[in-house]
Amino acid sequence: MNKLTRLFATTAVAASALSVSAVANAEEMTNREKAIAVISSIETGDQSAIGYINPENYTQHNLGVADGLAGFGEALQQLPEGSAKANVIRTIQDGEYVALHTEYNFFGPKAGFDIFRFEDGLIVEHWDNLQEVAKPNPSGRTQIDGATEITDLDKTDANKALVTDFVKTILMGGDMSKIGMFIGDKDSDYIQHNTGVADGLSGLGVAMKALAEAGMPMVYDANHLIIGEGNFVLSVSEGKFMNQHVAFYDLFRVDNGKIVEHWDTIEVIPPKSEWKNDNGKFGFQ
Repeated sequence: MNKLTRLFATTAVAASALSVSAVANAEEMTNREKAIAVISSIETGDQSAIGYINPENYTQHNLGVADGLAGFGEALQQLPEGSAKANVIRTIQDGEYVALHTEYNFFGPKAGFDIFRFEDGLIVEHWDNLQEVAKPNPSGRTQIDGATEITDLDKTDANKALVTDFVKTILMGGDMSKIGMFIGDKDSDYIQHNTGVADGLSGLGVAMKALAEAGMPMVYDANHLIIGEGNFVLSVSEGKFMNQHVAFYDLFRVDNGKIVEHWDTIEVIPPKSEWKNDNGKFGFQ
């Protein structure tokens, strides 16, 4: 029995029968710390992390995982012993939501975003978006490297409004005449971590033109969530990429009223016949 199997073999009992000391410890932790502990437990096997998930009310939006805490445990048990890695790089805590940007290794290296929704200090809902790690992009940047420090907490609302406008005007509306409202015109003004795009507006233009000429434009049809903390804002959208139905998770760093850095993951949404739960990829409250 590997450590992940041991971790979840008694999940229901462990989650519903936490000791008094464990509950006290959980009350002292922030939701951010609890979310990090849950993701880190994929690698460490820390059984106490189970206590941060509501065993009676846990809705799963990863369509490859069955609903509830049992589905989560079943998915982890499929990993070969010692194979899983989970290194949390960036975090956002916004109200009831915590988002993590993580460097994973399970069934191969991946970059991923996880979003957890909390009620009364316990996780009740989970979304994620994963993409295989590729070689550095044309500017030599990876899907994970770059700035990590959270700053400008007093500008959270303004930065979220800026990204909301950017998604609506540029990504969904396609009005590139207004791009200067959001991104500076020098290549050094916009650091890009997308696997196939170089820095700056010039790199973005080259990539978008190539997709359009190939008959496979990137299309944002709907935005489902925008959360942020200080200079970091995460947008969750739905659309088409390479002529496939996908989820777009875009993380932006904002500085002095402009978007200056971007990370993303793009994941194909499988047909409903392949879903292991009925909760859908989105469904944010």
